[in-house]
Amino acid sequence: MMGASVIMTVAIRPATETFTPRQQAVLTAALDLLVEAGDGLTMTAVARRASCSKETLYKWFGDRAGLLTATVQWQAAKVRVPLVDRKTLDPVSLRTSIYQFARDLLATIAGQNSVALNRLAITHATEDNGLGAIVLDNGRFTMGKRLKPVLEAGRDARLLKFDNSETAFRTFFGLVVRDVQIRLLLGDKFTPTLKEIEADAERATEQFLALHGVKEAPKAR
Repeated sequence: MMGASVIMTVAIRPATETFTPRQQAVLTAALDLLVEAGDGLTMTAVARRASCSKETLYKWFGDRAGLLTATVQWQAAKVRVPLVDRKTLDPVSLRTSIYQFARDLLATIAGQNSVALNRLAITHATEDNGLGAIVLDNGRFTMGKRLKPVLEAGRDARLLKFDNSETAFRTFFGLVVRDVQIRLLLGDKFTPTLKEIEADAERATEQFLALHGVKEAPKAR
């Protein structure tokens, strides 16, 4: 198992890669409106809030469903993607990448916008290609697609041991999120502080490495 180590800074892809600054402002406005109005979100309302034309919205996002998808993607982009160098990956850089992801994931899930978005998505969970499907595909499933390559790089470097990366990610996700998301969705008023989020991310990282970290072989005497 890899022991505790000082958190180091590693290269992280910025969330700004996918959308331009102007598009980010529009998506932030759309997200705010989703929190405020829920199902009442319209292209007209977003255009008015973001001070842009509906023609621009249709050009960028296609239709309301496309705008909703981009809005969810923008929210999910707050969980940054760790960049790992397979040639130089070591226990410290791997642990740092996992911790960073855990911290971003927990902070995003616990945020007011995510709670409101997920509550709204639940009401559309049975609709084909509705908001529920959009949130699931661009939220939970996208999180797995982002972290599994990091876990697989750790396995290839013989720093992690697991048979299936999806199963390993599900274990990680459960250790990070625990009951936080369901409590918030059901109206629990607690709001984790940054210090609590960092402590929980640290704990989840250590627990994951305890389960999947490769123990160093004892040195010969």
